[in-house]
Amino acid sequence: MKRRRAWALGALLLVPVLMTACGGGSGEADQQPPAVTQRVKGTDVTQVKLTAQAATRLGLELGRVRSDGAGTLRTVIPYAAVLYSPDGATWTYTSPKPLVFQRAAIRIARITGDTAILTRGPTVGTRVVTTGATEIWGVEYGDIKEDR
Repeated sequence: MKRRRAWALGALLLVPVLMTACGGGSGEADQQPPAVTQRVKGTDVTQVKLTAQAATRLGLELGRVRSDGAGTLRTVIPYAAVLYSPDGATWTYTSPKPLVFQRAAIRIARITGDTAILTRGPTVGTRVVTTGATEIWGVEYGDIKEDR
């Protein structure tokens, strides 16, 4: 299982390289890279910024955090927006601005069909990545090494 995960991670790491290699354009030195990372000042949060072309190539899709409608403090997100760290932690990528993405820790109460019911996470209305999050993760953690 670790080997399969390592191969999958390796494949994800190739996405930014392939995006750069297949970018086309004039090849000028001042051409903007498809993705950049930047620390949010005063925090340990890293933001990933994509060009519009990179986002299109990745096929990014977004959903929204919404209320569970039961009068509780719980919120729900599409299950497709849930990601799991190797240590079992759960999180999602939010999009505070167009083409900007950052990880947010979440706590799941339960999964019902294609919906994750949260006890902790982003506020109602926050945009979350439902397709393409693993590619964003590959950009954020581009220096991941294979498990041995």
